Amino acid sequence: MTTNGAIPVSQELTHDECLELLARNDVGRLAVTLEDGQPDVFPVNYRLDGDRIVFRSLSGTKLSHAALNKVAFEVDERSEAAAMSVVVKGVGREITDALDPASERQRHLELGTLLRGDHWVRIVPAAITGRRVAVA
Repeated sequence: MTTNGAIPVSQELTHDECLELLARNDVGRLAVTLEDGQPDVFPVNYRLDGDRIVFRSLSGTKLSHAALNKVAFEVDERSEAAAMSVVVKGVGREITDALDPASERQRHLELGTLLRGDHWVRIVPAAITGRRVAVA
C-alpha cells in the first residue's frame, strides 16, 4: 500500500515513548466487554499517573464493566509525518472510596470536561504497547 508513491513503515514504540504519548494527551477510549461477550468503547477524559490511567465515570455500563474487569484503553495521535497509537491492557479498579495514598492523590488529578462522573477508576496495566506508522 502506498500514499503518493511512499511506503508506510510501522515501528514499535518503546515503553517510555508510550508513556510520553499517554502523558501529553487527555482524551482516550476505554474498551470493555459486555455481559453478552460483545465489546463496547467509550471516550473518556483521563490523566496518566506513573503508568496508571485515571478517569471518572457516571454509574452505568462503562463503570459496571470496567471495575474489577479486564479492559483496554487506547490513545492515538497524528501529525503530517506519522500516526501513533498506544494501547493499555489491564484491569479497572474503582478508587472512589479507596483510602490508600495513591487513590487519594489520583482523585485530585485535574481532568478535562468532556465526560465527568462521580466515580473514579484506575486502570492497572498488564501491558502497554504502541506503534508509529510513518511514510518512508
